Amino acid sequence: MNLFLARVIKISSVLILMLLAGRLSSQEKNETNLFSHQIQIKANQNKASSYFFKSASYFLEKEWDSTLVYAMRHLEVSGVKDDLVNYLHYFRGFSFKEKGLFDEARNEFNLIDPNFEFYYLVKKGLGVIALEKREFKAAISYLEPLTKLKQDQYNYLSKSEIFQNIGLCYHHLNEFAKAEDYLIENLKLREFQQDTLKLIGAYVNVANVYYEQYKDDLAISYFEKAYILSKTTKSIRKMVLTTLNMAVVEENRKDYKKALSYRKEYEKWKDSLNDQNKIYEVAKLEKEFAVKEKQKEVSLLKLENKAKVNERNGLLYSVLTLLILLGVTFYFYKEKTKANKIIIAQKEGLDELNATKDKLFSIVSHDLRSSVNALKTSNAKLLDNLEAKNLDALDEQLQNNSAIVNGAYNLLDNLLHWALLQTKQSYFEITSIRLFFIVEQMAYNYKPLMLENNLEFQNNVPKSVQVSADQESLKIVLRNLLDNAIKFSKPHGTINVYSELINDAYVDFVIEDSGIGMTEDTRLKLLEDSVLLSKKENENLVGTGLGLQLCKSMIKKNNGIFDIKSELGKGAKMIVSLPKTT
Repeated sequence: MNLFLARVIKISSVLILMLLAGRLSSQEKNETNLFSHQIQIKANQNKASSYFFKSASYFLEKEWDSTLVYAMRHLEVSGVKDDLVNYLHYFRGFSFKEKGLFDEARNEFNLIDPNFEFYYLVKKGLGVIALEKREFKAAISYLEPLTKLKQDQYNYLSKSEIFQNIGLCYHHLNEFAKAEDYLIENLKLREFQQDTLKLIGAYVNVANVYYEQYKDDLAISYFEKAYILSKTTKSIRKMVLTTLNMAVVEENRKDYKKALSYRKEYEKWKDSLNDQNKIYEVAKLEKEFAVKEKQKEVSLLKLENKAKVNERNGLLYSVLTLLILLGVTFYFYKEKTKANKIIIAQKEGLDELNATKDKLFSIVSHDLRSSVNALKTSNAKLLDNLEAKNLDALDEQLQNNSAIVNGAYNLLDNLLHWALLQTKQSYFEITSIRLFFIVEQMAYNYKPLMLENNLEFQNNVPKSVQVSADQESLKIVLRNLLDNAIKFSKPHGTINVYSELINDAYVDFVIEDSGIGMTEDTRLKLLEDSVLLSKKENENLVGTGLGLQLCKSMIKKNNGIFDIKSELGKGAKMIVSLPKTT
């Protein structure tokens, strides 16, 4: 064999080995565990999206067909435009690539938004597809930018594989200088990683570049390193590759003795590989047979379990039916008991209301009768004094008649407002009110009466104080409390109206008199939330206690609080707490 023919054989042999190495390194069988972990997190965050969750789960299980189906179902949802779309196109692109459908894989990868957080993995996928399709320049355009990523991004892809694939592309393009740079860098990374099998491939790749450039001494040293290293592994495929390389090298060096030795070793490892493949095939058949037998056992167990489940379910359904019947019975019994309690409570409430109504009618009719009778008696005296022309007695009698009429009018007015409040017919609107002017207005109506009784009135409410309340109901409250203060004040006494700011939410509105006061028992009874009425001792003052009850109801409706502070003989403080206007 002449030198020219030997070099042709040499180049042809090396090219075959180079393509084998290139094909082996370009296949991505797995993404890194860290990227798989990120996908698992994304799937768990989107369990509500069942199609996405299933496609992600099948992707992690390397079930490519199922991944394609469920990813497509999610993408077919009308109007879907969420951040999951990029993941779904990636799942489909990667699955097509693993199935060898490179055109479909490329189409899916090209649909991914460049802003996708793992877009550099998309670039890697496109580069691998271009390498598989022998589009070496396109592969380089995709892969070279990946050599300049941030360090943390290499947690999700192998930097050494990127350099290796770029080097192989330049090798195929016969740009040996660039191929050498990238493959040497890959070799350094492999040595640092201490991955024996991949390091063997890295040695072979560098050796091929040197060998094609006729740098035989450099090439042979790397072929020998790969051969020596392969002997430390259990990979028969690596032994076949490295021994064949050494046989070709020695044949081209015309050392046929060594070449023959390597050829024999190559044939031995090749036979072992074939035997191993046969063993794998037999093991596979045995496994399939064992699986079928196991499947039969499983089917029988399923039938037995199904029968047991049906029996258990029948018993369970019977128990559930009985429990439901008991539950329904108990529910209706409980509802009936509850309804009876409500009826009894309503009856007691109606009885109490009827008793209150009867007492109210009794007291009102008695007080009105007393008032009319007092007016009748007073009018008879008035006529007598008129005939006698007793002007002093006549003036006194007219004032007495006025007091009786005013008392009767207030009683009827309170009765009307109480009835409207009870039947919910009164107009009610909460607005912002300045207390000072309301007090002035109501006090003006009572000034003649206060002058008659020699009572001193003081309005110490600041003009700036504002409360949230219904104006008309507040007037009724103030009128009744002033009326009570005048009734129970001694001559030459004092009535003081003022406000106190307790907190940021409420204002205390106080009507204080220096009258006869009341006992503690009376104070507590007046604060009870009851419509029971009490009759005044003075028959000349028409009143039933209805006015105070009306005040309490209207204060409550205004979101206020009513309180009384008093001691017998020391006057009384009627305190109305109202919401402050913000």
